[in-house]
Amino acid sequence: MTLDTTTPAPATRRRRGTHTSRGYRVFQVVNAIVLTGVVLVTLYPFVNIVARSVSDNAYIVSGQVNLIPRGFNIAAYKAVMADPMFWTNYRNTVFYTTVATAVSLVLTTCYAYVLSKKQLKGRNALVGIAVFTMFFSGGLIPNYVLVTSLGLKNTVWAIALPNAISVFNLLVMKAFFESLPVELEEAAAVDGLNTYGILLRIVLPLSKAVVATMFLFYAVSFWNSWFAAFLYMDQMDLWPVTVYLRNLIAGATDATSVGGGLGSATDVVQSAATIKSVTIVLTVLPILAVYPFIQRYFVSGVMLGAVKG
Repeated sequence: MTLDTTTPAPATRRRRGTHTSRGYRVFQVVNAIVLTGVVLVTLYPFVNIVARSVSDNAYIVSGQVNLIPRGFNIAAYKAVMADPMFWTNYRNTVFYTTVATAVSLVLTTCYAYVLSKKQLKGRNALVGIAVFTMFFSGGLIPNYVLVTSLGLKNTVWAIALPNAISVFNLLVMKAFFESLPVELEEAAAVDGLNTYGILLRIVLPLSKAVVATMFLFYAVSFWNSWFAAFLYMDQMDLWPVTVYLRNLIAGATDATSVGGGLGSATDVVQSAATIKSVTIVLTVLPILAVYPFIQRYFVSGVMLGAVKG
């Protein structure tokens, strides 16, 4: 009699359930509702501005424009885009944002990389100096005197240099650099790379997520900034487009006299509210166009910060 010595296949094991708990499902539903509400609240003002920018003046004045345009009319767009001063200020904004963002990225990256080295002598003092500026500043008048005495007025450096380093961005980048494996830099040093070579060829390629995030933070900040230009720029043709918009909102100019070109651009006199809406839409379009290309780096940054091994 032949005995079967083979081990019988084990009984089919019941897989552990992948069903989430009731409490977690409730959390997901509540989280989705809250986030949807936040999205709607965030989108509502912008959609309203877009609707007003293409609506007829009579409907805007009577308060009938909410989320849907009434009396489709793009005369205000033609009026604003026909104003040469608008495009001059727009070009200034692009130039100021590009230069200031580049300066800020270089200085913030270098400073953060230095602070990420725990063996650096005086590291705590350098961190303390940076953090101190978050709570105390020289004040408006001393800053104005300093910028003026350095001969920076009416130049791009009056916008780029005083706000070149954001301490919050600096600390975020410093923490990211500290999370990178030290062994990579040690191996690069053994291969003959100096400090600058390690930063450029090893650290920065691994830091695309945080660099892209800092780029977006700085670019949005400088693009939306108007007070520094309003303070340090004396000539209208040197102002960024945000000062142009500020003058409209503050009532410093009306819809037919901004830059001297709006009145002749259209036979229909548009209200100041319509012109403001159009200018806001044209101002935020570049940021909206750039953001989708940068967003994926936020996801990468979250994953890099979450996966530990």
